Formats: sequence, C-alpha cells, structure tokens
Amino acid sequence: MGTYAAVVLAGGAARRMGGVDKPALPVGGLSMRDRVLAAVGDAAPRVLVGPGDDVPDGVRVTREDPPGGGPVAATAAGLALLDPDTTLVALLAADLPLLTRAAIGDLLTHLAPADSAALITPAGSPALAADGSSPVAPGNGPSRAGTGCADPERRIDGVCFVDADGRRQSLCGVWRVAALRAGLARLATERGGSLAGAPVRGLLAGLVVREVPWAGDGPPPWFDCDTDEDVRRAEEWVR
Repeated sequence: MGTYAAVVLAGGAARRMGGVDKPALPVGGLSMRDRVLAAVGDAAPRVLVGPGDDVPDGVRVTREDPPGGGPVAATAAGLALLDPDTTLVALLAADLPLLTRAAIGDLLTHLAPADSAALITPAGSPALAADGSSPVAPGNGPSRAGTGCADPERRIDGVCFVDADGRRQSLCGVWRVAALRAGLARLATERGGSLAGAPVRGLLAGLVVREVPWAGDGPPPWFDCDTDEDVRRAEEWVR
C-alpha cells in the first residue's frame, strides 16, 4: 500500500452534544479518537490536531490556530508536522469509531502510484473535481475522462468514501500532500491570510477526487458520531 501519514482532526466543538470532548467519548471501551488512531497504526507519522491528553506513544500533537478554528485550520496545523518527504496523508475526523485499517487500505489502493494519470474510477465513472465538475487539464480543454481516455496532465489528487446517497465523506479520505498544501495556500490568499472557519469544500475545490463506495463487510467506516444516539448506534455495531 505504500508509506503514508495520518492527520486526525479532534478539535471540534461538539455543539450538538453540549460541547463535550467528543473524540474522547468511549465506544466499546476505547475512545473514538484512539480508535481512529489505531486504524492508521501503520501510518508514519500520526498527527493529532486537538487536545492531546493521554495520546498513544509516538503520536505527534498540535493545535489549530486559533483553537476551534475549524477543520481547514486544523488540516494546516497537522500538515505542518509531517516529514518533508511525506507524499500521502490520510485526513480523518476523530469521531469515526467504526473506521478500520482495512478501510484505509482500500483508500490507499485507489491512490496507488500506478494511477498517477488515471481519471477513471473502478466503476468506470470519471473522477470529478471537488466542486462536482469534470476536471480540466491546463491547456488541454475539457478532460476526456468520461470517454475512458485518461488525461496525462492530471492525476488523482485524493480519494474519499462516498455514501449510498452520493455524499462525499471528505474527512475519511487519503490525499496527496502537495495538493492539500496548494489548496491551503490558495484558500489563505482568498481569505486574507486566515483559514479560521474555512469550509473543507473550499479547501478541496479544483482537486481531482476519486469517490470510493464502501464494498467491505460491516458498517460504513465513515459513520461519525454527532449525537448521543450516534454513539449508542456505534456501541451496538462494535459489540
């Protein structure tokens, strides 16, 4: 599957749950945060962006600027702690208690080096830019991805799971570090230097994204816990 890093975003306010430290809530006897970190146990390095109390050994910890500034600011803080030669990163919310290493492996397989110019998904549908449009290669006019002809000037910038309703799970994906850094730089320029409150959709705008439906056994790995009821459902699944 190749070497990759992982950035886990754990700084959300959890307003729908009364402002608790949501990633620290236990599911099946282990905090959601630690479940996500375990799912990327083979990543190097693993970076946690958020409160760092009692993190597993070897995990690098940082905070977004300002604290509570949102997932894009947290992504910038996490990428800043990656080793200079890191090319791939799993970017993950910390409230995904059903995430597994097999699911991460599935994503990595869809972003293998051999697909560097491929724009066609395994199902045969074209990869799309993050705004849902067909990607356009510089100087080449409209991409021919829909015809089955890969555009040699573009490559997949990232992969993420997509649910049965076609919604992208952007914080359950693997991305090329260079593409994310370019997106952060562009977004910071557009917003006068501040990434606080910026939407993930804005970060990924213009990236060529491969959408991956979950074909594995068990519950969807992107299931996130936004409410107490979600936590109870996750507990039932891990029993």
